[in-house]
Amino acid sequence: MTYNLFDFLQLIGSLGIFIYGMKIFSEGLQKIAGHKLRGILKGMTSNRVTGIATGFTATTITQSSTTTTVMVVSFVNAGLLTFLESTGVIMGANIGTTVTAWMVSVFGFRFQITPIAVSLIGIFFPFLFVRNNKLKHVAEAMIGFGILFIGLEFIKESVPDIHENPEILSFLNRFSDLGFGSVIIFVMIGTLLTLVTQSSSAATTITLVMLAQGWISFPIAAAMILGENIGTTITANIAAIIGNIHAKRAARFHLLFNAIGVLWMLALFPLFLNFVDYMVMNFSPAGQSVLDDAIMSTSEEARINATLGLSLFHTTFNVLNVAVLFFFVPRLIRLVEWLQPSRGIEDEQKTLKYISAGLMPTAELSINEAYKEVEVLGRITEKISFSTYGLFFKGDEKRQKFLDKIKKREEITDRIELEITQYLTNVSEFNLSQTSSRRVRSMMRMVNDLERVADLYYQISRTYDRMNSEGIRQPDNALEEIQNMMQLVQDALKLMRENMAGEYGVVDMKEAQLMEAKIDALRDELRQSHFLRLEGGDYDVRTGIYYLDFINRLEKIGDHILNVNEASAGLK
Repeated sequence: MTYNLFDFLQLIGSLGIFIYGMKIFSEGLQKIAGHKLRGILKGMTSNRVTGIATGFTATTITQSSTTTTVMVVSFVNAGLLTFLESTGVIMGANIGTTVTAWMVSVFGFRFQITPIAVSLIGIFFPFLFVRNNKLKHVAEAMIGFGILFIGLEFIKESVPDIHENPEILSFLNRFSDLGFGSVIIFVMIGTLLTLVTQSSSAATTITLVMLAQGWISFPIAAAMILGENIGTTITANIAAIIGNIHAKRAARFHLLFNAIGVLWMLALFPLFLNFVDYMVMNFSPAGQSVLDDAIMSTSEEARINATLGLSLFHTTFNVLNVAVLFFFVPRLIRLVEWLQPSRGIEDEQKTLKYISAGLMPTAELSINEAYKEVEVLGRITEKISFSTYGLFFKGDEKRQKFLDKIKKREEITDRIELEITQYLTNVSEFNLSQTSSRRVRSMMRMVNDLERVADLYYQISRTYDRMNSEGIRQPDNALEEIQNMMQLVQDALKLMRENMAGEYGVVDMKEAQLMEAKIDALRDELRQSHFLRLEGGDYDVRTGIYYLDFINRLEKIGDHILNVNEASAGLK
């Protein structure tokens, strides 16, 4: 046997180059898509046909069904997508993942694409340094495309030659001469291969190379493809471990859907292989049987032709699986709900607690998901303002209830700020577009300002509690002024939340600045009222200090609200 450790390391390195090229290609495509990708995701509806189209498109753009399904689990966990809505997207992702196999089999085996791939890198490399972001992203995608096929060429050159290393063929024959048992064994091998590579695209490519090099027969390669359909579901199920019941059900549906597809395909395996063979013989350029072992073992052209047949098998199986199981989705949902029962109200809660750094499929989608959590922080901050208002004006008998609410929610905002900031820091490690980088910085500022608003309200509540414990009471006119100031700040919070809910960068800052100016003007007016009360002996200095503390902190809240509005507008 001439194959040694150094040759094996070359094979691993070649696979690494291929996967890296796929990563660069995928990230470039996502940056080119930009906001369009987020628009595609908004197409996820309860209409399963639309969901299938959405899943197919998202997977074609991201070049990874694993990315799409992990993203779906993440969205279901966040409550942005229901379990029912996720089913169509998952089915579409299964079809979308077959695009990679066609790309590799058509360009990687039928043509000498390496010179073209190197030329592409040479053409687009200078554009990595231009200021035009769109052109830079296209260059990244094209360079990734080139690296991908260079890696594929290296893989083909690094795999051991069967004629020079007959021991490998002898080893494989031990498992490939067991009839239907061999099919089952190679289904499991395909599943394990996908788990090891953590990429169904990489596993499919390895299978195509093994077939083209004559390591395995067409039926064995088809069995590995079936196993890879099961293996690709494992990552989403791992991601769902820390998710809520809805995320777990979405992941289980994916596993169940693919496993059932593999089972019915195994029952019809010989018939389906004959069908694919008929299609290849009648419609491929070579017109040779992919099931004729004699031709496959002697003709390189026949083996390369078989890679097209394997891509056809992959696509036809996934399309038929969706067609067959489409009408059984409601029953599959009930089965999943039975297999993954809810344990009560807490289990049904549709919130992230609050962001899991493990659910970060792509930069664009991670930013979108994180922003939903920023909006959650905005809602909690607004609730703290309502509780603070209630503390002042809803009666002394409810004082402790409001104090507890404010304290608990302020602690939640501290935790959310830490988790979102850490999450966004992780997202920043992606190769982000300029727009995405600016948005991440804006979100970090928003999180910081919203947490400061919560802190200020908490400080107001503690000051109010201390004032009451000292037996100090504000006069009625002072309380009325504090009430007016609180209501004005709440109006500013409401406007801020509306701006946060809108499109990033599209904010009417005139209204936000006018609101801030009103808060500043009222603060100045109330200071004058404070001095008049002191001069008139309406309250003592101690009471006045408490009054000024409330007014000044509320005005600072207004400043932070304006900062959030500016961040929503992309100004700072």
